[in-house]
Amino acid sequence: MIFRPTPLGGSHLVDPEPFQDERGWFARVFCAEEFRAVAPPLAWVQINHSFTRRALTLRGLHFQRPPHQETKLVRCVAGAVWDVIVDLRRGSPTFLKWFGAELSAANRTMLLVPPGFAHGFQTLAADTEIIYHHSHPYTPDAEGGLRYDDPRLGIAWPAAPACLSARDAAHPRLDGGFQGF
Repeated sequence: MIFRPTPLGGSHLVDPEPFQDERGWFARVFCAEEFRAVAPPLAWVQINHSFTRRALTLRGLHFQRPPHQETKLVRCVAGAVWDVIVDLRRGSPTFLKWFGAELSAANRTMLLVPPGFAHGFQTLAADTEIIYHHSHPYTPDAEGGLRYDDPRLGIAWPAAPACLSARDAAHPRLDGGFQGF
């Protein structure tokens, strides 16, 4: 696997290195030993799979509050997404900065998201599927979200959302007092 650091400390784009022959290809998408070089030891305790029917659907921005923060490994297995993370770590030099990258079934790139980040994506194709590995179980009382269009974040989404859940539309905008985690 090839780990490419993003501008937001602790997050990486991860590219599998497929072995190909006349049958097709094979690639590892996780190896604890290799990931240990860029992240604390990881134990995946939950794996989620989402399907999004419509192109330009936006999901997020979601996070878990301490002490239920999680590392995520995000992989697109059908279609394509513009995947975005926002650094919410108080004291980080990239606090409230965002990073986005295209994840697709074609490019096979994954995104390693460390604890203390918000995450969201916009589908670039219909019938898109994402698989998320989580280092902490989902804890409803610890969930939170930020508005995808908060001017303080200034995220450059590919297009206006064609579909957005009522829950995601109701996430708050940041105010000047947001302290992070």
